[in-house]
Amino acid sequence: MATRPGTDGDLDTDPQPPAGPGPGKAPGLAATVGLYTVARLGLVAVIAALLALAGVPVLLAVLIALVVALPLSLVLFRGLRARLDLALAESRQRRGAQREALRARLRGDEAADGADRADRAEADEPGAPPSDHQAEGEADPGPR
Repeated sequence: MATRPGTDGDLDTDPQPPAGPGPGKAPGLAATVGLYTVARLGLVAVIAALLALAGVPVLLAVLIALVVALPLSLVLFRGLRARLDLALAESRQRRGAQREALRARLRGDEAADGADRADRAEADEPGAPPSDHQAEGEADPGPR
């Protein structure tokens, strides 16, 4: 058991969960998709098993379970679907921002990178002290 730093060996009895994703940070997209998939497949398996125990042939039980599990999962897994929607929206937003940054770099726009633009402007002025890049011995890439 862990002891709290700064105490005289008293055991830590605070019921705090272990460090993980913060309260505002949801699990990643892959974990959420995996959890939702396992939940849906588990529901199909449970329904098929119940039907098979009731005497329905296994193949027919699986087919009926597939049909019944779809609307049932919409009701039972509402929270998982909401979390999946959030993860998809965050992923879409992050990829959109990355795509826009890449397009801006390919166009030569450096609006997102104002510090580099200021460094280059200072380096182009006659009599200006060398920028950090020039001081480190890196060659100026020149005009694009």
